[in-house]
Amino acid sequence: MSVAKVTEIIASSNKSFDDAVEQGIARANKTLKNISSAWVKDQKVLVTDGKVTEYRVVLKVTFVLKD
Repeated sequence: MSVAKVTEIIASSNKSFDDAVEQGIARANKTLKNISSAWVKDQKVLVTDGKVTEYRVVLKVTFVLKD
């Protein structure tokens, strides 16, 4: 039997939502071990002068706890 924990993180990118997800997972992987999945809970953009300047995602990251 295994036990997993879910934690919420927010990541951003000036390129795209996909890049924000990649950046978020890469950063989470530096601290959290055994990441098994993640899903996007929410996403939004920041707008300056009518143009998108930043993409943000709220991720739910699942990692398996060691015995």
